[in-house]
Amino acid sequence: MTNLQPYLDFAIETAYLAGRLTLGHFQTGIRPDFKSDDSPVTVADRQAEELIRKRIESHYPDHAIVGEEFGATKTAGASFRWFVDPIDGTKSFVRGVPLYAVLLGLEIEGRAEVGAVYFPALDEMIAAATGLGCWWNGRRARVSEVADIKQAVVAFTDPMNMERYGRSAAWERIQRASYYRVGWSDAYGHALVATGRTEVMLDPVMNAWDCGPFPPILREAGGYFGDWAGHETIFGNEALSTTQALLPQVLALIEGDERK
Repeated sequence: MTNLQPYLDFAIETAYLAGRLTLGHFQTGIRPDFKSDDSPVTVADRQAEELIRKRIESHYPDHAIVGEEFGATKTAGASFRWFVDPIDGTKSFVRGVPLYAVLLGLEIEGRAEVGAVYFPALDEMIAAATGLGCWWNGRRARVSEVADIKQAVVAFTDPMNMERYGRSAAWERIQRASYYRVGWSDAYGHALVATGRTEVMLDPVMNAWDCGPFPPILREAGGYFGDWAGHETIFGNEALSTTQALLPQVLALIEGDERK
C-alpha cells in the first residue's frame, strides 16, 4: 500500500507557497483577462500554477499534471495525476473578496487519494489523504452532526447556474426543504461542509480541477463529495458535498429533476 504521508505533506506545502504568491496580487486592483468561456484569469493564476507545476516536475517528474491554466501533461499511462486549480474563485479574487483558494489534488490509479485546499487571505488550510484523516489548520476536521435536512445550511455559488444547467426543480426542492441558504461559493462552500460549518454545498457545473482535492477531504471528514447521483467522482461536471447522514435526503430531493 502506498505511503500517502509524503504526498500529503508535499500538497500542503505546495498549496501554501502558491497561495502566498497570490497574496502579492490580492486587493491591488489587479485586472483580469477573459477566457473563451468568459471566465476571468489573472497573472496571479498563471504564476501560481507555474509554481505548482515546477514543484511537481522537480519532486515527481513521472507524474502527470492537469491544470486549469496550462492544460494536461504526461497523461498517457500515468498512475499518478495531479489536478491543479491555482485560484479557485477568481471572480472573488479580482474583487478583493477573501473566499478564494488554491486547490491541489492527487489521483492514484484513477482514485482521488490526496487533497489540499488553501485559502490564502484567510490563512486556512484543509487537507486530507486516504486513511490519514482530514485536517483543518492542524486540527482534525469532521462534518456536521445535523441529521435532518430541515436543520441544514445549504451553500451555493451562482443561483442562475441552476437554471442554466437544468437543475431549477431540484434546487427549488432543496431550498424549500432546508433551514438556510447562503452563497458561500466555490471551494469555500465545499470546505465549510468538510469542517462542519455547513451541511450541503451544490454546484451544477464543475471541472475536474475544481474538484481534485475534495473526495479525500470529505471522505476523511466523514462526508461525501461527488456528482448529484451519489457517485464519488471529480469527473461528473457537477459537485455535491454533504454529510453521510444527509446524503440520502439530498439525493431524494434531487431525484425526479429533468435536465433541460
